[in-house]
Amino acid sequence: MKTTGQIIRETREAKGILLRELSASLKIDPAILSKLERGERNPTRELLVEISNLLDINEKDLIISWISDKIIYDIADEEYGYEALKIAEQKVEYLKNKKA
Repeated sequence: MKTTGQIIRETREAKGILLRELSASLKIDPAILSKLERGERNPTRELLVEISNLLDINEKDLIISWISDKIIYDIADEEYGYEALKIAEQKVEYLKNKKA
């Protein structure tokens, strides 16, 4: 499975866009974009939307990848992370049903 940064880098490279070109379009420093692509820094949701528009990446898919990255980085080193994730999934389902 690819990280959000890998998706961004691979798409940018496949389209022949240089890192400095994309960073200029995003009005961010190339070093920041490089860190995003390497997974050393997390983008904001707003930045992801801009990136998805500029690279023609499906916005929903990119945001889902970003959310999953955030979750895994929070629980990856936790002893009970997997069990907590299963409970969280049940809670999300409960809250969705409660709102309906």
